[in-house]
Parts: sequence; structure tokens; C-alpha cells
Amino acid sequence: MTLNLTEKTLEREGCTLHYWCGGDPDGVPLVFSHGAYIDHREWKNELALTAAAGYRVLGWDIRGHGQSRPGDFTMPAAVADLIALLDREGIQKAVFIGHSMGGNLHQEAIFHHPERFLALVTEDSTWNFQKLTRAEEWGIKLGVPLIGCYPYQTLIRQMAAVSAAGEASQAYLREAMSQLRKEEFVQVMREATLCLHEEPTYTLPVPNLLIVGERDTTGNIRKVAPQWAKREPLCTYVVIPAAMHCAHMDQPEEFHRLLLEFLAKVRE
Repeated sequence: MTLNLTEKTLEREGCTLHYWCGGDPDGVPLVFSHGAYIDHREWKNELALTAAAGYRVLGWDIRGHGQSRPGDFTMPAAVADLIALLDREGIQKAVFIGHSMGGNLHQEAIFHHPERFLALVTEDSTWNFQKLTRAEEWGIKLGVPLIGCYPYQTLIRQMAAVSAAGEASQAYLREAMSQLRKEEFVQVMREATLCLHEEPTYTLPVPNLLIVGERDTTGNIRKVAPQWAKREPLCTYVVIPAAMHCAHMDQPEEFHRLLLEFLAKVRE
């Protein structure tokens, strides 16, 4: 499945954002945000799928990633960038589909800008508003400095290997990650952890689909997902069998079925 997307840019503080638009201009808007260290290309199949189904689609390279470099990544800046993209394109409300860090970004965005959200699809992301255990807090504090000491190419190879099962998917992940310098990689990791803040009574105000790969071993994602889903009254929670951290790459047919079914309900 192929899709012709229009590439655009938006000048933001210290960064030229690159983003891509397509699909039906009158369709329900969908915004796709990628995971840490990679770029919008991880969503190429889903952009094509949903555009063909009559949706208006937008994918982007988050600051400090892909073609939106140079640009220092922080979560508050990325949230502000996301809202600026919506304003630039005249999108009042959208469905946001995020993978890993992209899902964390959307959680922060809806926390501060709930009026821009129709619905939320979160794939293999941790829960921003959880109460971390003491061990998890120490793991975050120690993890970033330790990663900084790791041989970079070995780190990239190992991260790709535990993120997706297929060689083609791993090759893409290695190539995308390799675009970042090690200092950029470490900065993204450090800043991404700062989005975690306990909110004991907060629940998402829109319908949300939470998808987790059965074999996702990244952080505490697999462990915390059931707790998160139980908190959310509007949540549909699905574990995809035989999928790792990139569930949409490992089991695309199942992921696409779940996505289209959820979007159809939102569009009703």
C-alpha cells in the first residue's frame, strides 16, 4: 500500500519541524507521533491505510528526530510543537495515534490541551501518571548515565533487537536511530523520562485504545498497562500476541484491524 504525502515545514523555536499530510481533507483528522530516536516512517503503512479509509492524516518528525534536526528535544517543547502544527493546519480536534514516546507525548498534550482531542490510541507506551515504585525511580535515575557509557552502535543494535521481531523492522530501527548522535540520543532519553508525574485522580477524558505487545520487555510498559486500563473508564485494552515493543510492525494485520475498528466508532 502506497500513499502520496505532501511534505511541509514549520519554523519553531530552534528547530525546523518536518511533517507530512495526506488523505481526505474533509475526513476525521489523525495525528501520528513516532517513538523515541526514530521518525515518522515507522507509521508509513498506517498512514497509507487510514488515508485510504477516508481519514485526513498527518505524520511528523518530532524535534530532535529524523529531519527535524538540529533541535533540542524536551517534552514541553514537543507538546507546544504539536499544538502549533494543529494550528498551522487548521485542525481543531484530532485522533492522536502514538507509539512509545509518541504516546507519552500525547498523554502530556491531552493533560494540558484536552480540547484538541477526539480520541487517543496509545501503543506500547508507559503511563505518564502512575506512581512509580522506589526501584523504578532509581532505575530511571541510574539508567540514563549508564546508557551514556555504553558503546553507541552496540546500544542501537540491542535496542532494535528487543523492539521488533522482523529483520526488516530491525534494520529500519537501526538506520533511523543511527541518524542521531550519541549526545542527542542520551538527551532524548533523559528528557523523555521527565514526563512521568503521578496524578492520582486523573483519567483521560476521551475514548482511548491502549495496545501492548505481549512480548514487550521495555521498561515497565507490560506491567503497568493493566493498572492503567483499569483506571480509565473509556479505555479499550488489548494485548497483541507474539508482538514486541513495535506491535504494529510485528503483527500489522491485527494492529490494523484494531485501529480501524476503533476509528470507525469514533467517526460514528
